[in-house]
Amino acid sequence: MLSHDHIWNAIDDLAERLKMSPSGLARKAGLDPTTFNKSKRMAVDGRPRWPSTESIAKVLEATGTTSESFFARPETGVLSLRPLPSPRQGVPLLGCAEAGGGGFFDDAGFPVGQGWDEIDLPGADDSLYALEVSGQSMMPLYRDGDIVVVKPGAPVRRGDRVVVRTKGGEVMVKILQRQTARTVELASVNPDFPDRQFAPGDIEWIARILWASQ
Repeated sequence: MLSHDHIWNAIDDLAERLKMSPSGLARKAGLDPTTFNKSKRMAVDGRPRWPSTESIAKVLEATGTTSESFFARPETGVLSLRPLPSPRQGVPLLGCAEAGGGGFFDDAGFPVGQGWDEIDLPGADDSLYALEVSGQSMMPLYRDGDIVVVKPGAPVRRGDRVVVRTKGGEVMVKILQRQTARTVELASVNPDFPDRQFAPGDIEWIARILWASQ
């Protein structure tokens, strides 16, 4: 009988054989590029999430793969029982200006929906995504058009460079200056732009920046 791990490992194996990331495989099948991300494989409460039969059918059709070869390793003819590492991982990419619109993030700040592009990032994992900086408030640290890679759910502390989304839909790149039970203070690098202060209830999520293009 097929298990949750067997199904997801078969998807990883197919992507590896085609020299793609799971995100690239989803895109090839006309699916949302985050469909097969590792962050989508377990629910917040720990329950396993299964890929839909429709998404698997689209992958098989797009790649010309039979169901037999999908579930079997070519060299052994048996189901794969291990995930295969990928040296380069496709990371979803979106502009900060676009990110303020609805439908691009779930409640935890993970990417969902259509409209994401994709970049390759060595050693990345499926919890990461990238945003394109817009504006001059973080000059000279980040310029307009720079790419920042963020990790939702990563612990943040004072002095961290972060991406913040407010409940009003504003998305900004700042430095976390202070976070208490009453206030969240965000600093700009460019002195021409004021620091920002919010009540914690006005913040939808804060994601720590792990990497930036230069």
